[in-house]
Amino acid sequence: MKVIKNFFWNAGYQVFALLVPLVTVPYINRVLGPTGVGINAFTNSVVQYFILLGSLGINLYGNRGTAYRRDDRKAMTTYFWEVTLLRFISIGLAVLAYLFFMIVVDKYRIFYLAQSMLLIGAAFDISWFFQGLENFRVTVVRNVVVKIGSLILIFLLVHKPSDTALYILILSGSQLIGNLTFWPSLKANLTHFPKFSTLHIWQHLQPALLLLVPQLAIQIYVQLNKTMLGILQGVTASGFYENSDKIIKMLLALVTATGTVLLPHVAHYFAKGDHDAVKRSLESSMHVILVMAFPLAFGIAAVSQSFTFYFFSAKFMPVAPLMAVEAIVVIPISVASAIGLQYLLPTNQIKSYTTSVILGSLVNIVVNVPLILWLGTMGAVVGTILSEMVVTGYQIYSVRDQLPLRNLFSESWKYLLSAVAMFGIVKLLEMKWPRSLLSLATEVVIGMVVYLIVLFVLRPRIVLGYVKPYMDQMQQRFKGNRPN
Repeated sequence: MKVIKNFFWNAGYQVFALLVPLVTVPYINRVLGPTGVGINAFTNSVVQYFILLGSLGINLYGNRGTAYRRDDRKAMTTYFWEVTLLRFISIGLAVLAYLFFMIVVDKYRIFYLAQSMLLIGAAFDISWFFQGLENFRVTVVRNVVVKIGSLILIFLLVHKPSDTALYILILSGSQLIGNLTFWPSLKANLTHFPKFSTLHIWQHLQPALLLLVPQLAIQIYVQLNKTMLGILQGVTASGFYENSDKIIKMLLALVTATGTVLLPHVAHYFAKGDHDAVKRSLESSMHVILVMAFPLAFGIAAVSQSFTFYFFSAKFMPVAPLMAVEAIVVIPISVASAIGLQYLLPTNQIKSYTTSVILGSLVNIVVNVPLILWLGTMGAVVGTILSEMVVTGYQIYSVRDQLPLRNLFSESWKYLLSAVAMFGIVKLLEMKWPRSLLSLATEVVIGMVVYLIVLFVLRPRIVLGYVKPYMDQMQQRFKGNRPN
């Protein structure tokens, strides 16, 4: 029950996170234009490297370590302060390096200064602790409040292209304030503040660094595309890629919500030695993930033209083909989030997880420059797809002898066939109907109905097995409430 509740907290937040950009992104794109959006994307991609290096691998390491120790509050308290102080030290060194960077680089300095609040805020980010406790309510409420606050400030203060630095400052400053709001909630979960002399901070450095390696590799092919586009094609190209990538990542957040929720849950099972429960959890979540991933990928590809026109404005129409092609990554990333976050990391198979993302980043580095020079922004998209497919392929290969792969993917063809049927009908409607918001909304609704109908006809046994108990329960309630 706790897992389901956490999933709905997290999924509910992801829906909210989807709705906020539906309001802010069209406004910001029209106010700041391609150049302003591109400057934010490019400078943010740079500061993320410093945040990543300063944070070490503590978000994953702290989440998992808290889950391991949550039955012993005293040990968990000591662990929290040791890891938190290590993060303060490492972020402090990253801040010094970032200040040196700003002195050396004179272009976009004011924007880099505005982005620096993200780096400072990272020192106070203890969301990993509450995730390890499976207390997603705290993180969700905090994120909702922060997003609403930043939304209000954006509409009040950002009105023209020259407000780009202010826009960046609002985003980064709200992140800092949001991270600070976690701290009052610590009192109910920690037993004491230990003496500094009793803490063993440096014992956590090596394992945290081991988890930094995969995160660094992931960041290479997540942020490097925007950085390289800004250098090779200009900040406008970086902005086009950022907008396409933003929509895809928003969709992915819905699909991969289970990974964030189940990592501490599975880690707790693993710590107790219940390996069968670990495998059952993965098998269940994989089918839930895939039944969502296929329609989201094919759906956004089908409506990319109309969606881009109304969501980003006519100035950003180059985003439409980028989004249609990049949508394919929703499927491999979703699979990797299940195997990587819900199995490899909780079961302490760091080497396999690290190898997969290093291979992905190497592929991205090798293919990015030639693809960008050849295909421009589309080259970065193709590089992303190739990288994610390599990551997912290696993770599947690494667990081939541990997990029943046939069970994990047994009914994937049914989800795929349903999504292809939906894509064909929606794409036909988009080509035939005049472009309008009403047409776009109707296409989305029809697409959902077609997907569900075809899926129901194909009768996916595993997914229906999950849904049936809830349907039976609702039917019983309906019969109980019906007058005699």
